[in-house]
Amino acid sequence: MPRVRAVLGLLAALAACGAVAFLAYCVHSDRKRRGDPAFRRRLRAKRAAQRRPAEARGAQLWDPAKNEKLQELFLQEVQMGELWLSRGEHRLGVEHLSNALLVCRQPQELLKVFKHTLPPQVFEMLLRKIPLICQQFEADMNEQEYLEDDRD
Repeated sequence: MPRVRAVLGLLAALAACGAVAFLAYCVHSDRKRRGDPAFRRRLRAKRAAQRRPAEARGAQLWDPAKNEKLQELFLQEVQMGELWLSRGEHRLGVEHLSNALLVCRQPQELLKVFKHTLPPQVFEMLLRKIPLICQQFEADMNEQEYLEDDRD
C-alpha cells in the first residue's frame, strides 16, 4: 500500500509540474506574440477591416434622406398621438405615441418627457405597450430579412 501511495504522489507531482510548464509556455508565447511588431500590424489591419463594414452599414442605416423621413414620421406620430389623447381616445393616442417611440433615436429621453407630460394612466398604458412594440418590430425585421434572403 505505501508503494501505491508513493506512485500516486509521484504522478500528482509530475502532473503539477506539467501544468506549470504548460502555463509558463503559454505566458512566454503570449508575451513573444504581443511583443512582435508584425503581430500588432496584423491586429490593427484586422480591426480596421472589421470596422469598415460596420461603418458602411451605419452609413446605409442613417443616410440623410432616410433620417429626414424618420424625423417626419416621428413628428407626425407624436402629433397624431396628442390629437387622439386630446379627443379622449387614449388607446389610439398610445398607439401613435408608441410608434413615435419606435422611430425615435433617443427613446429613453422621450419616455422621460412622456412621464412628465402624460396623465399617469396613459403613461402606464404606454409602458405596457412597449414590449408588444418590440416584439412586433423584431417580427417585422425577421420577415424583412427573410424576404431579402429569398431574393438572393
